[in-house]
Amino acid sequence: MYIDSHCHLDYPALAADTEGVLARMREAGVTHALCVAVNLEDFPRVHALACAHPNLYASVGVHPDQPAGDATTVERLLDLAALPRVVAIGETGLDYFRLDDPAAPPVAAQQERFRRHVRAARACGKPLIVHTRAAAEDTLAILREEGAAEVGGVMHCFTETLDVATAAIALGFMISLSGIVTFRNATALKEVARAVPLDRLLIETDSPYLAPVPHRGRTNEPSYVPLVAAEIARLRGVPVEAIADASTRNFRTLFRVPT
Repeated sequence: MYIDSHCHLDYPALAADTEGVLARMREAGVTHALCVAVNLEDFPRVHALACAHPNLYASVGVHPDQPAGDATTVERLLDLAALPRVVAIGETGLDYFRLDDPAAPPVAAQQERFRRHVRAARACGKPLIVHTRAAAEDTLAILREEGAAEVGGVMHCFTETLDVATAAIALGFMISLSGIVTFRNATALKEVARAVPLDRLLIETDSPYLAPVPHRGRTNEPSYVPLVAAEIARLRGVPVEAIADASTRNFRTLFRVPT
């Protein structure tokens, strides 16, 4: 049994074939998936999917690359987090990869919005889904300063170093690996996959992006998450069932759901 801990089934590439996506999940042994919001405008679509399908859950949050000046308040996040089947706050975090793009939110705006998400998570007692890209030091600093260890969460689609993973784990966070771990040039990430404690590991697709080998370059979907598990199992020299069982158990524990 597998769980996709992070996907975007409301995106057009997957929403056009929801029933097919769910059927292929079942065939692949993927029993549940967490549909992650990236802004408040589209949250109703994400929430509707979770409410319509008993094996889907939802999160509420604003991705760091969304425009600055939005109306993301702690109070608004708390209102939406209280809805049925919403199990997490996020995705949120920091992304400094495209700061030279005039459309990119400035660092100060990203950081303030991230802090609001952490405060909302602490207020409602739900874990965080954290995106970090080219911003690991600041991401960890804000998590520490805002007391994120009180609720924990997951560093999603992890691509940072083992040192960053270790620091996040010390704050009560899990490490989620995506199809990137199957890429031949992902040498450092493969080392992380070998080293992360099993009780801190999640797997995800981040679909429709980042399809694992041998589907790289195609539209990703939750039915491919067993390929992520298989690569981690190969790297660790354990049966794939060990990765499936551990990541499923960790998902239940983190998001407090009876999957």
